[in-house]
Amino acid sequence: MLGTEVVAACSQRNRTVRVYDLPEFDIANEDHLRQAVEAADAIINCAAYTNVDGAQGQTELAYRVNAEAVGRLGRLARELGKWVLHISTDFVFDGGLDRPYVETDSPNPINEYGRSKLAGEVLLGDSGCTHCLVRLEWTYGLHGRNFVTKLVERAKTSQSLSVVSDQVGSPTATTEAAKAICDLLEQRAEGLFHFASAGYVSRYDMAAFVFDHLGLEVVLRPCRTSDYPAAAARPLNSRFDCRKIGPLLREPIASWQRPLEHFLRQL
Repeated sequence: MLGTEVVAACSQRNRTVRVYDLPEFDIANEDHLRQAVEAADAIINCAAYTNVDGAQGQTELAYRVNAEAVGRLGRLARELGKWVLHISTDFVFDGGLDRPYVETDSPNPINEYGRSKLAGEVLLGDSGCTHCLVRLEWTYGLHGRNFVTKLVERAKTSQSLSVVSDQVGSPTATTEAAKAICDLLEQRAEGLFHFASAGYVSRYDMAAFVFDHLGLEVVLRPCRTSDYPAAAARPLNSRFDCRKIGPLLREPIASWQRPLEHFLRQL
């Protein structure tokens, strides 16, 4: 989902992009990875095992892709003198703070997906390569299933839906994230950054926004995360403080409503 938008954004800025993806390319395969790193001037890693609930039962696979492969990428990049931008997630936090998370807050993941992503962050740092780490949250886009598309799918078969009202974050379009990634690429930025659309909303209010703009007549009922059975625990607070990345971006970060409205018009 994100990778497709990154390719488009980089191409718009006249950058030559090589895409490596399954099934021909496996990031967990060291030979595949070395060939890719050797051929690159810079590496943007959007690859990840992202099935949050699935990671509870496929822990080994999640760690192989989200942690071990990232550490290997970092070691190869250090050996070959390449810059790496790696994508991480708000799920490295437990969601227990009563304010937005800054980059210096201590991670404390509460599910295996978050633990595997945090392990990838640590291994990348330990590799000693020159790198930039960007945490994203609540992403959606045209090139993959996400919260918005799942809502629309469910609305086609049900006239009433229950949506959690105690999870709060920033819906972030992959198009917006891709532009930010390109900005960091151009500067070969280093360090850890949070990126999300401006402003915050609950999952429930986000769903109401989606159905209102699509003109779908669906009865929405708020519920709590604890009422919704899932294999993996979810952080309730996914809010990011994005002041650190702001000065490195070409444009101010847009509020979450504008990109989401554009996405819904495309749908």
